Amino acid sequence: MKRLLFTKIDNSALIIFRIFFGILVSLECYGAILTGWVRRTLVKPQFTFNFIGFDWLQPLPGYGMYCYFFLMGTLGVFIALGFKYRFSIISFTLLWTGVYLMQKTSYNNHYYLLILISGIMCFLPASRNYSWDATRNPALKADSMYGYVKWVIVLQLLIVYSYASVAKIYADWLDFGIIKILMLNKASYPIIGEILQATWIHKIIGFFGIFFDLLIIPALLWKPTRKWAFFASIFFHLFNSIVFQIGIFPYLSLAFTVFFFEPETIRKIFFKKKVPYVLKNIEVPKYKYVVYTLAGVYFTIQLLLPVRHHLIKDDVLWTEEGHRLSWRMMLRSRGGTITFKVVDKESGTSEIIDTKKYLTKKQRQRITSYPDFIWQFAQRLKKEYAKKGQEVAVYAVNSKVSINGKPYRAFIDPKVDLANAKWDYLWHNEWILPSENQ
Repeated sequence: MKRLLFTKIDNSALIIFRIFFGILVSLECYGAILTGWVRRTLVKPQFTFNFIGFDWLQPLPGYGMYCYFFLMGTLGVFIALGFKYRFSIISFTLLWTGVYLMQKTSYNNHYYLLILISGIMCFLPASRNYSWDATRNPALKADSMYGYVKWVIVLQLLIVYSYASVAKIYADWLDFGIIKILMLNKASYPIIGEILQATWIHKIIGFFGIFFDLLIIPALLWKPTRKWAFFASIFFHLFNSIVFQIGIFPYLSLAFTVFFFEPETIRKIFFKKKVPYVLKNIEVPKYKYVVYTLAGVYFTIQLLLPVRHHLIKDDVLWTEEGHRLSWRMMLRSRGGTITFKVVDKESGTSEIIDTKKYLTKKQRQRITSYPDFIWQFAQRLKKEYAKKGQEVAVYAVNSKVSINGKPYRAFIDPKVDLANAKWDYLWHNEWILPSENQ
């Protein structure tokens, strides 16, 4: 273990990854402004559906969120340049985490991965070469890093891909039904749209998705298969970029592959003038137990979070409880219907809510079939009526959900007052009707 973690190795992979990472996150943030994502997701809505418990994290008013994303994009440029690196990466991590927690209408597993990688990068010596910091302060310059720097990245990726593979081993993926659904709205794509509707394509995507996720990290680690794995990665991530249009993340995934190639290869391609580092004896730092403790706690959490849904009552595919932060990607398509009825507790009068008065189109799609959105909207209605001096009960009537194209089934107990129901953060919320016997 000491040899694996504390042998000093060439740091070329980390340096070029820092540059790629900074460029990509700056493009993501500037692009979010230019494409209208910031306007649609954070500026236009009357309120955002934040992660429950983070109600105090709200979008800035006026042009505040445009400035917020511009600042994050600029920090990305600073990260790439290695300018005030530690300050820049910590600031970016905090700001990006804030955006992630203040809205989940546009939830994406990749946003969570970016938090994790940014957080890890806060601790890594990524500005020790080819950076503004090292140029201004030559004492910082180094051509090496401890081996654990590489392995924390590799282990994080292994967890992500392995859980993503295992999660796909369920009925609707294995019969390719969910893949067919995912491809339906791609039919209008030029050239490939019609091909993506073919059953044989669905089968290829299904099997390739499972085996790619399961084998890609071992294949990149093993030298005889590394080149072929790299080509498979290019194909896989470019396919995802073109078909699913998920921003920078396919390219960030490709950037991770620099950690799997020999330092000589990285230097020849990116840093031809960089001095090769000659491997020396193991140099165990005094803070080795800090490394062991932090890595042990962090990776234990990463291993446990994706399986927590097994401890929660009912099927995660139905309840969504335990779905987030678990690398369950591209696994389901949800649709539903719902009506919110507000009852004045004093007068007994009731009214049906027109959700268009409160929510954007995308938010309305979410509240039909996601229980946390439903509960949060009920809380919102409770506050709105409280401003008028009314104490109300809120009921979700005619709540039905269809998962992966299956028949609609009753979802939320219509007898439960959601305005006064408590949200259980860790366990099952009993007002979600059971999946069986419906």
